[in-house]
Amino acid sequence: MTILKNEKEKIINDFKLHPQDTGSASVQIALLTTRINGLTEHLKMHKKDFSSRVGLLQLVSKRSRLLDYLKKEDLKTYKELLEKLNIRK
Repeated sequence: MTILKNEKEKIINDFKLHPQDTGSASVQIALLTTRINGLTEHLKMHKKDFSSRVGLLQLVSKRSRLLDYLKKEDLKTYKELLEKLNIRK
């Protein structure tokens, strides 16, 4: 469910916009997507884990808000990110 340090660094390197970038919308969306995928797998095995389900819904909501922001600010990056991460919107 958590992201390992080297996994997180790899995701940041794949989606960063400039060398010092760790918090742009695209990086945050990629990290949230990784956490969402992990929680989804967890919930497939543990169907009655409702506290994790609530956390998953919060992560999905946050990612949705970030995607809306990115769509408004930079449509090209938004479309590329959706394709890279296999997110349907």
